[in-house]
Amino acid sequence: MADMMGLMGKMKDLQSRMKEAQDQLVHITETAESGGGMVKATVDGKRKLLSLDIDRDLINADDKEMLQDLIVAAVNKANENIESKIQQHLQKVTDGVLPNIPGLDLGGFMK
Repeated sequence: MADMMGLMGKMKDLQSRMKEAQDQLVHITETAESGGGMVKATVDGKRKLLSLDIDRDLINADDKEMLQDLIVAAVNKANENIESKIQQHLQKVTDGVLPNIPGLDLGGFMK
């Protein structure tokens, strides 16, 4: 019975820490670029696009498709790169509450 109470206490602690971790994800950011730096996208840990910087030379009606492709590439790259920062953040928050289980992905808790 004491083991069950201890487990429930750990689960409550984990829930509290995960809520705190979710709230802090807005402070984690990642910027990525495409087109040799002509398009830059910044996302936060909740995968929200925060800013998009487009070099003035790219803004041309004739190159609309290229510009769209560069924007998509920069945003996707920033979202891919932020994943490792999210995982590091979650590991810090859950340190001592959960055992270190190889392959355990807590990213699903953040979506």
